[in-house]
Amino acid sequence: MDLNELLARHRLMAIIRGSDPAACERTAEVLVESGVRLLEVSLTSADAAGVLTRICAKLGSAAHIGAGTVLTEKDAKAARDAGATFAVTPALGEGVGAALELGMPVLAGAMTPTEVLAAHRAGATAVKLFPAGSLGPGYVKALGDPFPGLGLVPVGGVGLADVPQYLEAGALAVGVGSPLGGDAPHG
Repeated sequence: MDLNELLARHRLMAIIRGSDPAACERTAEVLVESGVRLLEVSLTSADAAGVLTRICAKLGSAAHIGAGTVLTEKDAKAARDAGATFAVTPALGEGVGAALELGMPVLAGAMTPTEVLAAHRAGATAVKLFPAGSLGPGYVKALGDPFPGLGLVPVGGVGLADVPQYLEAGALAVGVGSPLGGDAPHG
């Protein structure tokens, strides 16, 4: 199943970013036990490569696990080597092309219409609208008109109560971090 299909099917991607590796791993386990099947582990987490390696091995086919904050070629290689099946970037940059060259689908970060188009042209599977919370569901709807069929995934400042509004506005899926995990990834 490709990344667009996964996003369309699951509609929710949980984002794990924390300072305690064991707590990040347990957060991933609890999320999967609770029915969340699409996870992003940020490379800014403590021992991110180790966390990715361990949760990919432990959760296996129970979840689809990607690496977030992929900024460089080194990040993309570390994510792939750790078992991540897709890459997420906060913006357009070296990480997008490097992950694509490694055969990893990319959820590329963008905010403006120009960046959304550039992400699409760069080969991104879908576009991470970031930070989405400051602009709201109306922005997703507005972008959907000139970019029909382009998968938009709002991330950053998206609360649990906002999720239905983003999906109704046309988002392919949403990415949610602390509203799901709270401070659990920090122990």
